[in-house]
Amino acid sequence: MKKYNTKVDEYIEKSQDFAKPILNYIREIVHEICPDIEEAIKWKFPTFMYKGKILCSMVSFKQYCSLGFWLHNEMKTLKNIETDVEKTNMFSLGKITKIENLPAKSLLKEMILEAMELTDMGVTLKKAPSSKTETEVPDYFHAALEQNKKALEKFTKGSPSFRKEYISWLTEAKTETTRNKRMEQAIEWISEGKARNWKYMTKK
Repeated sequence: MKKYNTKVDEYIEKSQDFAKPILNYIREIVHEICPDIEEAIKWKFPTFMYKGKILCSMVSFKQYCSLGFWLHNEMKTLKNIETDVEKTNMFSLGKITKIENLPAKSLLKEMILEAMELTDMGVTLKKAPSSKTETEVPDYFHAALEQNKKALEKFTKGSPSFRKEYISWLTEAKTETTRNKRMEQAIEWISEGKARNWKYMTKK
């Protein structure tokens, strides 16, 4: 028996019209491939649980939605997937605006099965090792922070990991345009005291 959650029904119903068929399609495929899946809402997004572990999640915004696998960094089936955003465990498949943007059903099946296999093997999400070495702030980022006293204060008082996450995000940008967009977003979030991945942090 498929285990549906009414809160996921509500999430889909409140989503944009373009997203509803995409979310329903993803949902049905996940249940079809993994009959033992259970639904939950985590970080405000529909999440599919397998044996008590997060298997994948789907998210919906005003202009796009996506499917993300919790162990995406360990998945071979995701290696050759090209996306228009940085791959994360919420955006493994990038920005999806129509069902045709999704990989073929056969490939989605392989992804889900691989994610299940990794979970069965006890593979867990790897955390970046902590470093005692302070990451150097790029000149362009420091200059931008200087223009926003509140952001500069929050950034200075933040932990080394807090600063490193933002610096890495900026330095990993492949183009200046992407870097500038990220920097603008970073300044806004930092001034509000938000960590780089604040959207995906569990609220206590």
